[in-house]
Amino acid sequence: MSARPESSAKTDSAPSLAQSDQARQTGLNVADRPLRKRPLLEAAQRQGKLKEAMHRAVNVYKLLIIDEIGYLRLGREQANLFLQVVAKRYERGSMILTSNLTFGSWDQAFASETVLTAAMLDRILHHATVVSIQGESYRLKDKRKAGLIAATAPKREPA
Repeated sequence: MSARPESSAKTDSAPSLAQSDQARQTGLNVADRPLRKRPLLEAAQRQGKLKEAMHRAVNVYKLLIIDEIGYLRLGREQANLFLQVVAKRYERGSMILTSNLTFGSWDQAFASETVLTAAMLDRILHHATVVSIQGESYRLKDKRKAGLIAATAPKREPA
């Protein structure tokens, strides 16, 4: 699980881990999916083909990377589908998740469904290693260097 401020290269970090020499040597089968590309499962559910789609999109991979949790708010049906993905992967396959949100804010991304979000986080965090990286957005950092936006004042230590 990677939790970072906006634009701090989390989208690039997760696939980089999966494409490392060690991962390639072990024959790691990886799916890298931004959460915003979730309509595949929604369409399959409407067509009565969720089980097959879940297998193709979720179960066949040793590592599933889901990027941008919280980038878009999900409706109740979408949140339920995401819980099903997490439940299918729980103790069966590895996941790398990225988000700009703290865990306490995840219910906002999942249709304000606090019970659903708690069940999901319970499964996600049970065996997780959480990597929380603090840092400035690399996009803003580049703009500051170029003089396009004002520099931020350094943070002061409390007295």
